Amino acid sequence: MSAPSELTQVILQNQAERDVITELGTDQSTFKIVKKEFDESTLKDGDVLVKLLILSNDPTQRAWIQKGVDPKRMYVPPVKVGEAMGSLGIAQVVSSKSSKWNVGDIVSGKFGWGDYYVANENFIFNKVDPNAGLPLPLYLGPVGMTGLTAYFGLTEILDFKEGQTLIVSAASGATGSMVVQLAKNVFKAKKVIAICGSDDKCKWVKSLGADIGLNYKSPNFKQELIDAVGDEFVDAYFDAVGGSILSQCMSLIKPFGKVAACGAISGYNDQSKYAVTTWYEIITNRLTVRGFIVGDFKEKFAQAIGAIVGAIKQGQVSVTQGIELKDLSGDSNKLEKVPAIWNTLFTGKGEGKLLTKLA
Repeated sequence: MSAPSELTQVILQNQAERDVITELGTDQSTFKIVKKEFDESTLKDGDVLVKLLILSNDPTQRAWIQKGVDPKRMYVPPVKVGEAMGSLGIAQVVSSKSSKWNVGDIVSGKFGWGDYYVANENFIFNKVDPNAGLPLPLYLGPVGMTGLTAYFGLTEILDFKEGQTLIVSAASGATGSMVVQLAKNVFKAKKVIAICGSDDKCKWVKSLGADIGLNYKSPNFKQELIDAVGDEFVDAYFDAVGGSILSQCMSLIKPFGKVAACGAISGYNDQSKYAVTTWYEIITNRLTVRGFIVGDFKEKFAQAIGAIVGAIKQGQVSVTQGIELKDLSGDSNKLEKVPAIWNTLFTGKGEGKLLTKLA
């Protein structure tokens, strides 16, 4: 595979304060399509040129483009105006100045929106094993960062045990749906209460193993959640939304219970919705609330992937459900459609992990 003479990328044109403007071609557009000349001889030691195959769409990307964010408070550097929008993905190595990655390798890592991207060797996480027999999309879902986030949230943050009870928010999303399956089918939870954004999504998470599915848009949601929990309360809460749902759930956790905080999607486009109104519950019921980033446990990735693959082979985790793949590989205008597909994360997409196939 020869290196291209030109790279086409989706760059950040304007940082976002509230809603992302995915329409391209205006002064207010969040993103812009640019073409850049490329000379393979300009690659520096440690650089790897990759061809993007599949992009991961994740809520956390929204925080990378927030206007006014303090880089010192970010776990990854925010995307600067003029840079390609960051994204996890699967790619093929086209040219390499790295001793770690060879031409032809299929790899997962942190790349950028575009047809090709020059990545530093340290931002490539691992080589996809062609002998594993798993479809590529799974490496951005159950056996990728999504599955690892669910796994470590349960094992390292919540220390979840057989027979315990759990509430999961954003349960029909990529991470939430994995939490449901691992908690119920692998760790043998007594009860899993799954919070979703529609009745159809509630039915879907119940098909994955959730005991109860609750639609947070229901006018009676607050009482329905209380009734679902019952008088004994729950041992743990896996939070991906923050805000009002976090507030409600903290009042339904047993004394000395735990909260795993891995996201705050409720406030990504409106920071006023981050507010928590039941902070006193942490004090009066001695709750432990711990935020985490999946990279905190990178030294345990291989072990966790092995456990998840084992669960897949035993039928405890579904690989036929939970991945929504938008195939743009034959579309001549595919990059123009990438921002809008990503933005559906915030406007009510379908179930599970949302991926965009470019090639």
